[in-house]
Amino acid sequence: MLQVKHLTITHTKDLRVLIQDFSFVLHPGDKAVVIGEEGNGKSTLLKWLYDPGLIDGYCEWSGEAAGDPGPMGYLAQDLTEAEKAKSVYDFCAGSPVFFDLTPKELDRIARQLRFPAEEFYAGRPVGTLSGGEQIKLQLARLLFARPSVLLLDEPSSDVDLETLRWMEGFLNSFAGICLYISHDETLIENTANMVLHVEHPREGKPPRCTAHRLSYRDYVQRRDAGISFQTQQARKEKEEYDKKMERYRRIQQSVEYAQRTITRQNPSGGRLLKKKMHAVMSMGRRFEREAEDMTKLPEVEMAMFLSFPEHVRLPAGKTVLDLTLPELRAGERLLSQNIRLRVYGGEKVGIIGPNGTGKTTLLRLIAAELLQRRDLRAAYMSQDYAETLPLDRTPIQYLAPGGDTASETRARTYLGSLRYARQEMVHPIAELSGGQKAKLLLTRMALDGVNVLLLDEPTRNFSPISGPRVRQALADYQGTIISVSHDRKYLAEVCTKLYRLTADGLLPIDTASLY
Repeated sequence: MLQVKHLTITHTKDLRVLIQDFSFVLHPGDKAVVIGEEGNGKSTLLKWLYDPGLIDGYCEWSGEAAGDPGPMGYLAQDLTEAEKAKSVYDFCAGSPVFFDLTPKELDRIARQLRFPAEEFYAGRPVGTLSGGEQIKLQLARLLFARPSVLLLDEPSSDVDLETLRWMEGFLNSFAGICLYISHDETLIENTANMVLHVEHPREGKPPRCTAHRLSYRDYVQRRDAGISFQTQQARKEKEEYDKKMERYRRIQQSVEYAQRTITRQNPSGGRLLKKKMHAVMSMGRRFEREAEDMTKLPEVEMAMFLSFPEHVRLPAGKTVLDLTLPELRAGERLLSQNIRLRVYGGEKVGIIGPNGTGKTTLLRLIAAELLQRRDLRAAYMSQDYAETLPLDRTPIQYLAPGGDTASETRARTYLGSLRYARQEMVHPIAELSGGQKAKLLLTRMALDGVNVLLLDEPTRNFSPISGPRVRQALADYQGTIISVSHDRKYLAEVCTKLYRLTADGLLPIDTASLY
């Protein structure tokens, strides 16, 4: 059992409380997902559970972790450059128990992960492995120590559909406690039996942290139903209250008018009006007490708001891309051949395929061609946001490069709708989470009025709360989208055409093949 008691974590730089008075209990077999908007402290929570020293440099905390959960294994969101430079063998040897394992035990772990056992002794750098292979290698090093608790920060990031399906089975079969963060809603729906929600309802208000022993689908349905009911109840009570207050004000004004106009020759009438005014004031105080007991509008963290201008569109018959590529190569390596892709105005194309097949390479080639076209207004979103974002600037400076008051005011309005706290608006972009950086890129594209979006894993860093809003905005977009993605909900809800990149080119597929 793993028990957390009254945990509070505060960011030391801006004194922002990330997590407040959070308590929960996890038992063996629990698959608990941590959800919340970007920058809410989800990764910080996992680091604290594994080793509080990991957050000492930027956070202060109080509370305790109790119980006797057994050995923990922690998978960080990203490998360090030093880890990527190591050979696979040296990476595995970094586990203190690696050399204590028998070949039979290593083979059992390899089969569990569907990872070749001989690869544990490979001399190639870890950074040359595909995203899915890197995740499996990291999980293998965790499993060497036979952990009872797995703390996984974005294990579904940068992996292909086949690996995502495998990971669902791996998580469901793990006998111990698994606490993880993921932005892949399908994986969450298929694995989580418990939801930990870290919410920051409004700036200046304390965060709300809750634990729910429900599947993700059930939690979302109950939460939405509860919000809807409370909102309707609050509005109904407010409407009835406003009607009573309107009647009360008319009575009060009538008595006040009578008091002003009554003559001194009518003392009995004056006494009567005075009693009547006392009754009116008493009524007002009663209404004030009623207002305090009225149902309040729910203070929940709402998803970000994102939209593209309605006037940005392309004619359906316009040829956006007519690509014929005999060979697709990465250096000397042949990735694919005989690639043919034709895209028209308004179409939304999704390209899938296993890690390492060249999807990003292909999208870069397409971007290089379309970004030069004068009859189009194209924008490219790379997986590596540093390629297009000025990391030393602030979000306000990025969205309002002119620096004038009107532009900065507009930028603050947009950032507020994207769920940025005021402090985050003036932090360097380098300090922001991946989701916050992705929000900036998409917002800049909307402000610039681009009519062709070239997106490499556009939804990979959005929370399950904001993911549906992002998908809806892209589905409503009237321009053309050419994208690479492993997000099954994005591919099904946004894309009008799907292709699988193979060694023999692009093959059309249907949505059913995603699941």
